[in-house]
Amino acid sequence: MSPGRYPEPTVDGVADWWTTSVTRIAPGEVEHRGVPVQDLIGTTDLVSAMWFLVRGDQPSPGEARLLEAALVASMDHGPQAPSIAIARMAMTCGVGINNAMASAVNTLGDSHGGAGQQCVELLNDVVAGSASAGSLREAADVVLTRWRSRSPYIPGFGHRFHPRDPRRDPLLGLVAKAKAEGTVDGAHLAAALEVESLLAEGRERPIPMNIDGATAVIYAELGFEPELSRGFFVLSRSVGILAHAWEERQGGRRNKGPIPPSILPTYRAPAPTERTGDA
Repeated sequence: MSPGRYPEPTVDGVADWWTTSVTRIAPGEVEHRGVPVQDLIGTTDLVSAMWFLVRGDQPSPGEARLLEAALVASMDHGPQAPSIAIARMAMTCGVGINNAMASAVNTLGDSHGGAGQQCVELLNDVVAGSASAGSLREAADVVLTRWRSRSPYIPGFGHRFHPRDPRRDPLLGLVAKAKAEGTVDGAHLAAALEVESLLAEGRERPIPMNIDGATAVIYAELGFEPELSRGFFVLSRSVGILAHAWEERQGGRRNKGPIPPSILPTYRAPAPTERTGDA
């Protein structure tokens, strides 16, 4: 180590290394954001406590209801979801429930679990662009063109399984109600509906918002940064992961694979010229 490159270590320097405003602990004390934990226990619901810990302020009752609705709607989508399937398979391999849950959570990437974050980014772009574009529709058109130049998929819209996601309408209905009550301003809801309208133009079958789009509206209306929407999705989906992992444990199966043992994967035999050592 070069002399003088780092200051002489001190106790205060080590303590400052982990400076945080989230939680303080001391012997016999636990405090979150300046509030003793005993003052939160029994007085604060889990969703409001999550908001408080992440954001540092308390949500209004209307804001807490919206966040709770988004979390409830995203809990699970059955074992055909890769994360759930992986949790169930992992649970039969002799690992603990924490390992099964971690294995599942680690699959929640850009393609499976990331569309909500991407949709918040898209809606933020539409809302920001509407000020200079002259209208929400023009801004949405510009943003869609830009997104389509990167991918044929528009995050938060369309579903490979549901012609119309059953979670869309109740979630958007709650946002509309919250707007009427003054809880949110509704700008991102309007942006999402404009995008949905543009995507439906010239099509026999529309491309409605899916769960990622509907919850993105909620997270954006509540002012959460895009990346936090993925974090909240992970928290929500962890409930489904836990439920499926535990159910699989009760079945007693060992080493469960992705397909029943009676069904073998399709094998494409290489042509003779592709086989190692063949002339």
